[in-house]
Amino acid sequence: MVKFAEDWHGGIAMDCRSVGKLLLLPVQMVYCVLRAALCLLVPTRLRDLRGDTVLITGGGRGIGKHLAKEFAKHRAKKIILWGRTEKCLKETAEEIKQMGTECHYFICDVGNREEVYQQAKAVREKVGDVTILVNNAAVVHGKSLIDSDDDALLKSQHINTLGQFWTTKAFLPRMLELQNGHIVCINSVLALSAIPGAIDYCTSKASSFAFMESLTLGLLDCPGVNATTVLPFHTNTEMFQGMRVRFPNLFPPLKPETVAKRTVEAVQKNQALLLLPWTMHLLVILKSILPQSAFEEIHRFSGSYTCMNTFKGRT
Repeated sequence: MVKFAEDWHGGIAMDCRSVGKLLLLPVQMVYCVLRAALCLLVPTRLRDLRGDTVLITGGGRGIGKHLAKEFAKHRAKKIILWGRTEKCLKETAEEIKQMGTECHYFICDVGNREEVYQQAKAVREKVGDVTILVNNAAVVHGKSLIDSDDDALLKSQHINTLGQFWTTKAFLPRMLELQNGHIVCINSVLALSAIPGAIDYCTSKASSFAFMESLTLGLLDCPGVNATTVLPFHTNTEMFQGMRVRFPNLFPPLKPETVAKRTVEAVQKNQALLLLPWTMHLLVILKSILPQSAFEEIHRFSGSYTCMNTFKGRT
C-alpha cells in the first residue's frame, strides 16, 4: 500500500513537471526567435580565426580554392588543402603562401577510408591539430539512373557522403578534447529540392544533409565544438559546367567567391545553417505547403527539369 502511494505521488510529480515543461516550451521558442532577430540587427561577436588551423577537402579548385583564400584573408594560422589533383593543390597552396599564410597540401581521396585516416595522422604529425574542418570535396556524374554507370554512382556516394564520415571521425575526437572545433559542410540546395539528371548528386547531398543535421544536434552539449551546413544554389564552377537554367537573369548562378565569403562569415557567427541566396528559404517553405503538382509547375517554369540536358561538368 505504501509503495502504491509512493508511486502515485511520484507519477503526479512527474506529470506536473511534464506539464510545466510543455507550458515553458512556447516561451523558450519565442525567446529563441527574438534572440535570432536581434542578432540580425545587432552585430554579433565574430570568431577570431587567427589561432585556427583550417583543413579544406577539395581545396585545390572551385569553391574550395576560394575558401582557402577567404580563410587566409581572415588570417587563419594555418591552412591545409586536401584533394586528388596535385597540380591544383600545389598552385593553390602557392597562392595562399603569397598571401602570408602558412599552407600545406596532401593528396587524399576522401572516398577512401584508409587513405583519410592515414593522411589525417600525417597532418597531425606534420602540421598539428585541425580546429576547423571544411568538408567541401564533391563530384557529380550528371546522368539519369538508367544511364548511370554503377561505379560512377558509387564514386559519388563515397566522396560526397561517406567521405564526411571518415574525415569527421578522423578530426572530431581531438576537437572534443580541446573543446575547440568547427565542422563545416559545403552542401547544396539540391539536398532539399532535387532535380532530374543528377540523381547521384542529389541523393548523396540529401544523405550529407541528414548527416550534418544529426551531427549538429549531437554537438549541442559539447562546449566549444560547433557545426555549419551551407546550402548554395547553382554555383558557377567547373563541376557544373554546361548546366543551364531557363532564366539566368532571374536565377543567376552564384559566384564561388560569394559562397566562400558567406561560409567564413557563418563560421565566425557560429551559424548552423546557411542557404544561398536567401530566396532559397522561400523554396523550402513552398515545398512544404504546396501540392506536388503546383511545385512541379515551379520546376517547369524555372527550367530545372531540363537544366542538366546540356551538362558537361567534370569529375
